[in-house]
Amino acid sequence: MSHRHKDLESPRKRIDEIDEQILDLLSERGDIVRDVIKRKVENQLPVFVPAREEEKSKAFKDLAKTKGIDPDWAEDFLRMIMTASRATQSQETFPIATESPKHILFVGGEGGMGKLYKRIADQSGHETYSIDKKNWHELEEISPKLDMVIVTVPINVTESVIERLSGRLKKETILADFTSNKSNPIDAMLAAHNGPVVGLHPMHGPDVQNLSKQLMVFCNARDGENAKWFMEQCELWGMRVIEADPQKHDHVMHLVQGLRHFVALLHGSFMEEFDLKPTDMLDYSSPIYRAELMMTGRIFAQDAELYADIVFANKERRDLLLKFFEHHKKLVKMVEQNDREGFIKEFEGVTDFFGKFATQALTESGYLINRLADRFA
Repeated sequence: MSHRHKDLESPRKRIDEIDEQILDLLSERGDIVRDVIKRKVENQLPVFVPAREEEKSKAFKDLAKTKGIDPDWAEDFLRMIMTASRATQSQETFPIATESPKHILFVGGEGGMGKLYKRIADQSGHETYSIDKKNWHELEEISPKLDMVIVTVPINVTESVIERLSGRLKKETILADFTSNKSNPIDAMLAAHNGPVVGLHPMHGPDVQNLSKQLMVFCNARDGENAKWFMEQCELWGMRVIEADPQKHDHVMHLVQGLRHFVALLHGSFMEEFDLKPTDMLDYSSPIYRAELMMTGRIFAQDAELYADIVFANKERRDLLLKFFEHHKKLVKMVEQNDREGFIKEFEGVTDFFGKFATQALTESGYLINRLADRFA
């Protein structure tokens, strides 16, 4: 070993000792978190408390400044720790929003979303049931005690499954669904059931580690106040809950889901057509293209039928895609005519439309891109 390397031995050893101390402190913090979890459950307090996290983050950043540490880096570090704390919560018992357990049936409970919510409802102390094709006959026996029925099946069979529930639920039972479009399923539920009806849309997939900070969209169709306890339960799970009009929800989802997923197919299909292999693209990609390629690639790691159901959910969504292609033709002409000025004019018009959001997007995407480059470069 050279003399210069020997000079590094002592400081490196000290760094290793400090790193071990950090892990010891994180372990100790984890023990305290588990105690906090126990107290939250006993006092029916939510997993995620935004005000507490923001207050803690600000204080931590201010403290980092006084110690000569980059405050933004310190905030990232703290938020990773808090995320891990919430993940620990997901392995434990959750607080319950009601004085006594509710009886909740998941129709399609063996699917990804059904399993996820059934498990978390179980962990909260509710009585849960699952019905699929093989045990549909059990509905008659459990129906009289059900407080809520959540239909969580593929979009293309949702309405037919709802029809099968017609006349088989007591009037007080809340009928709900988890599909990503709301208008048609809500109409089907209103026709099939004369009691409370709500449309629910969990804005995440079944692979999330926990529900903390996830979004639940709540559409009141009939007597939605009867389902207030479920909204409160979602908040205790750490979710954000927003109320929405079904038509407005669907209009936004046409863009958020239908168009976005179809554009991903266009991207992937084009790569296949011209033999642009993802591994080759990564070798020459910038961090921002890597992020875009990952967002495209993750879709093709999932079920084709699921995305077909999302893209072809209804006529309105298909009509929007056709309008997208018509708009696309206008932009194609710019390329055909080598219309650089037309491109700039279109670009500046979109810039004006995006307004201040463009600056926000630049900041937030920069954060994601930098973290992606640090982790996977």
